[in-house]
Amino acid sequence: MASAARSFAGFARSATTGAIGIDLGTTFSAVAKVNASGVPEILPNRDGENVTPSVVFFGDDGNALVGTMAARSAVMAPQRVCQFVKRSMGDPDWRFRPPAKRNVSWRAEEISALILRRLAEDAGAALGSTVRDAVITVPAYFDDGARQATIDAGRIAGLNVRRVLNEPTAAALAYGLSADTSEASIVVVYDLGGGTFDVTAMQLQDGQFRVLATHGDRNLGGYDFDNALMELIDEHLREQHQVSFREDSPFPAQQLRERTELAKRTLTSAQQTRVTLSGSDRTATVDVTRSEFEEATAPLLSRTRDILEIVLADAGLTWGQVSRILLAGGSTRMPMVRAMIESASGCQVDASQNPHEVVALGAAVQAHLIDVDDAGRGGMMQRAFSGNQPQLPALLPNGSNPTVRDVTSHGLGVVVRDTEGRRTSAEILADEWPQKNSVIIPANTPIPATSSGMYYTVEDYQSSIRWQVTQGDDHDLAYVRIVGEASVPVPPGYPKHSAFRCTYAYDANQTIHAEVVDMRTDKLAAKFRVDNVANLSADEVQKASARVRRVDIS
Repeated sequence: MASAARSFAGFARSATTGAIGIDLGTTFSAVAKVNASGVPEILPNRDGENVTPSVVFFGDDGNALVGTMAARSAVMAPQRVCQFVKRSMGDPDWRFRPPAKRNVSWRAEEISALILRRLAEDAGAALGSTVRDAVITVPAYFDDGARQATIDAGRIAGLNVRRVLNEPTAAALAYGLSADTSEASIVVVYDLGGGTFDVTAMQLQDGQFRVLATHGDRNLGGYDFDNALMELIDEHLREQHQVSFREDSPFPAQQLRERTELAKRTLTSAQQTRVTLSGSDRTATVDVTRSEFEEATAPLLSRTRDILEIVLADAGLTWGQVSRILLAGGSTRMPMVRAMIESASGCQVDASQNPHEVVALGAAVQAHLIDVDDAGRGGMMQRAFSGNQPQLPALLPNGSNPTVRDVTSHGLGVVVRDTEGRRTSAEILADEWPQKNSVIIPANTPIPATSSGMYYTVEDYQSSIRWQVTQGDDHDLAYVRIVGEASVPVPPGYPKHSAFRCTYAYDANQTIHAEVVDMRTDKLAAKFRVDNVANLSADEVQKASARVRRVDIS
């Protein structure tokens, strides 16, 4: 604890002002900043810890605990504790309702905002200044709704979110600062966090970071491995003690989850562990081996291997072309993860970075690059940073700064009539046609990205076009999401097959922008930023911000 406090104070003396990098994780979060020497460093929280549990505990008074004390409260008062909220970002139906006030509910953005506010306050204390600007990382496979929800959470917390950055890209940035990139090399980042999984293939050369392909599963992470281990422990409980935590269990469910997480960590270094559960009238003990755990979670690990192979294929690579395999996310500490990757690739993984901290460090690098860009355009003055500003240090040994080129995580398209598809008898009788997804911007396109497609009206004199924006690369609408829509007016008298050009754009945050041009007049028919139906409106963000400000956080 004493050494952590010294680090906390020492950083405050050497840090520059500007944007911070935040890894908003499913189970743990971290904050980092590039110091005056050009080195990204973790900012310890008020408890002297480098990572903060992404857990919120609500008291009777409506105030909140965030972090370690909130996590410790989970066993005693599980209904008051909210955790794993990241997996619900972008879900408009998800709510957390503390038991003290059943008529009060919190959206995922608001819970995340409470965590972000705590992180920003701790970072401000470490830096000795108020934090306003931030780069927040997100899983590479987050869609538009989840990304916008993350931005909204930052705004609710009082932050100016300058960028949302893909987590594997952030990890590669942190690694690349100390790596020799004078010659081109291919790096694969395997990022298995508490609740999400991503793989990214990237080329590094002369300080340039170019993402080649990315893929992932936003519902696959350490939480799922915990669930499999819980089922295994429950099986042993039923066999050895004739009790089940799923059916009238004498053991609190939250205690079982806590013991399971501890068992998983123990099995990282030991071949066997003992789990003891205590209830009101009995105690039960079971033994679990690493081999049992690995067998129970083999299907989950296999899913990650499949995604690894997909990314390599999408990037047009073979394992022989890969120079490094980087690990990010605390769940990569499981020995079976490293063994699987080395078996699949034929080479050793690079474990030189702390998987719990590497994403936050990379976010700090991106935040620093934004500060450098601001300074070059006079933005530092405009953003009202106080005091005399030191010159921002370069990050690479040659005195330059890295450049980053990411790619789209999802394709972007529009719903169209499938004139080549086979119609059913009912569709023929009703003069209806099947529909399909027409992709305009494919996945893994470098961002910012802009692309256009030409589309045509289907009836004489139709008055409008229902424009439905899709995310996904499959032509089958069952495998894509409709993320927004607009009604585009058609001038009177237009015959069937009148042409309209649609142009989509993904900005650096992978936020969607669209415009539709009437080709008969060459005039703009519609222009809009897709407001995902899953996201908060500007008014809702403002109200949520006021609500979060009224909560005392400790």
